[in-house]
Amino acid sequence: MITLESTELAQAHQYFAFTRGRLVDATTGLSEAQWRFKPAPDRWSIQEILEHLAIVHERVFARIRQELPNGRTRPDAFNSQQVDAVVMQKIPDRSITAKAPDFIAPTGVLSPSESLERIFHSYERLSDYLESTPDLRDHVLESPPLRVVTNGEHTLSDGYQWALTLAGHDERHVRQIEEVKADPKYPA
Repeated sequence: MITLESTELAQAHQYFAFTRGRLVDATTGLSEAQWRFKPAPDRWSIQEILEHLAIVHERVFARIRQELPNGRTRPDAFNSQQVDAVVMQKIPDRSITAKAPDFIAPTGVLSPSESLERIFHSYERLSDYLESTPDLRDHVLESPPLRVVTNGEHTLSDGYQWALTLAGHDERHVRQIEEVKADPKYPA
């Protein structure tokens, strides 16, 4: 069994706190018009971005808990440190574009406060899961996010990397929120 190192747990907790703080900073004090503003018809509003994040958190956490324990055993040649670095550097990178599949696209059913509550609850559950599941490095699952950001070079992630991917995905969308807020037509 490959157990998580205390430094890895500390890194994950620190990254979760960082991205959660960035979400709070980016969304505190917004008006209704600011929540709903869309820079273009085919772009998401901040409210939609948050709903997307809530959906992704719930789906990824369910996948880690349900599929990972029965996932493929980590290949001997799997370089955890290299994949960790790719996740931390590439997932937040907005220069790499991706269109969300319909099953994780926002539908307008969640308010911003409901979305944030779900995201923050997910971080708590994910932190608890990391602490209570020491063998998250033992198995791997296909990782569509890595396939996008590395052009298929890395396509597998272990459980720890999936957790980091969630936080990196949040950072990616905080940057998107900042882009929305920088639009010249964004409501004052």
